[in-house]
Amino acid sequence: MVYLKSCTHLYTILLAYSLFKILVLQDCEQSSRQVKCTHGQAAMVKICCIGSGYVGGPSMAVIALKCPAIEVAVVDVSRPRIDAWNSDRLPVLEPGLDAVVRACRGRNLSFSADVDRHVADADIVFVSVNTPTKARGLGAGRAADLAYWESAARVVAAASRSGKNKIVVEKSAVPVRTAEAMERMLLAHSGGGGATFQVLSNPEFFSEGTAVRDLLCPDRVLIGGRDTDAGRSAVRALRDVYAHWVPEDRIVTTSLCSAELSKLAANALLAQRVSSVNAISALCEATGADVSDVARAVGWDDRVGDGFLNAGVGFGGSSFQKDVLRLAYACECNGLPEAADYWRQVVAVNEYQKSRFVRRVVSSMFSTVAGKKVAVLGFAFKKGVGDTRESPAVDVCRGLLGDRAHVSVYDPAVSEKQIRRDTASPAAAKAQAHQQVLVARDAYEAAEGAHGLCVLTDWDEFRTLDYRRIFDGMQRPAFVFDGRGVVDVGKVREIGFVVYSVGKPLDPWLKGLPAVA
Repeated sequence: MVYLKSCTHLYTILLAYSLFKILVLQDCEQSSRQVKCTHGQAAMVKICCIGSGYVGGPSMAVIALKCPAIEVAVVDVSRPRIDAWNSDRLPVLEPGLDAVVRACRGRNLSFSADVDRHVADADIVFVSVNTPTKARGLGAGRAADLAYWESAARVVAAASRSGKNKIVVEKSAVPVRTAEAMERMLLAHSGGGGATFQVLSNPEFFSEGTAVRDLLCPDRVLIGGRDTDAGRSAVRALRDVYAHWVPEDRIVTTSLCSAELSKLAANALLAQRVSSVNAISALCEATGADVSDVARAVGWDDRVGDGFLNAGVGFGGSSFQKDVLRLAYACECNGLPEAADYWRQVVAVNEYQKSRFVRRVVSSMFSTVAGKKVAVLGFAFKKGVGDTRESPAVDVCRGLLGDRAHVSVYDPAVSEKQIRRDTASPAAAKAQAHQQVLVARDAYEAAEGAHGLCVLTDWDEFRTLDYRRIFDGMQRPAFVFDGRGVVDVGKVREIGFVVYSVGKPLDPWLKGLPAVA
């Protein structure tokens, strides 16, 4: 409890930069000791991370903050991304991250495109590169594309000096037994007389939007390694880094395979809960039950808990679908077709929920949205981020555009360029697509003259909008389709809207209409 309270306080200070500077000075005084190295070096003073994306950048910045005696270098072959990390406009939008980077950059945190030099100098090398899903070939749409990972492994092998011990840490989400493949590759390159490597798995569990808080106050830090003298020594070395700020009982050690599988399993189980409550939401609409009441009643059961039981238009983000499909593919490759089918169904329900939402919009508006303006509030996959990867809003917009609607989008964190890129159709001419998609400066502009309004991201500002003003500027009848449980259904209905909210009892207007257009 003391740990959780101190974490909450620390995060609050992070968001106030002037107070945060005081915190950093105190932290530096308390943590000025060097980390003892148990992997054959006198002192563990240099860390290098290959990859400066959503995982590598924030996680290394927090290590630099909490371990001022350790030099942390984040490297990437993308010069524009490195330039962004060295600028006042970071490439990753995360509350508190700017303050962390400003406090450490130029002190013990650097961002560089000189990959080979920093890898060669490092005692610990984190590999945090993109592992997208394969677009073609064997396992397309399910298996991980490990091209970037393999390239990083070859860089580590080639840049490492002979006779120097090095710990290589998997930070990316990878298939089970990827660490074993890295061990074989590094061993092949060393040829028995080069550098000595120990490979660890240290998956990251933070959530986008709360990354800094999650990194400062993790539920657990998971380290997987070999059950050998050298493997245990490497695990202790990495444990010593995290021990600067993470309590010992929250640092969990496992085998390599268990650590790799734990990352996939964690995301798959969270996605499963979302799909489960969304499947229940469809039944609630059909029977007149309220999914919020059902979720609250179920969540009171200690065996179930109330996390991830908010029904909506579907899950998104870079990890959930990707990791569920990789888990299914792993089951398939290991001769477990029934288990693979089970996990694939989690994704199938998510696709069904998005499709069901689009069908409800179309059927409610007299079975056609052709030529009608539909306002879309929210384009990121969740509040607090500008990330649109696998965002349900993208699929909903594409569905509406496919039915020839004119879509007007507003999101406080997503750029017009990104919205247009995500909604572009290869089949539509550029001029036509530009006319069909408008990007608004605020919610009121987006809704002006619209027939319907879809809420697709749970931004807090959408809860406090002047819906009377929005209603006055819309066509009649005016529809609200709430895909995130944001609006107060009773109040909005009193204004005059026809309201559909996922999992809620249907508006009287909708009860006589088919659910499918």
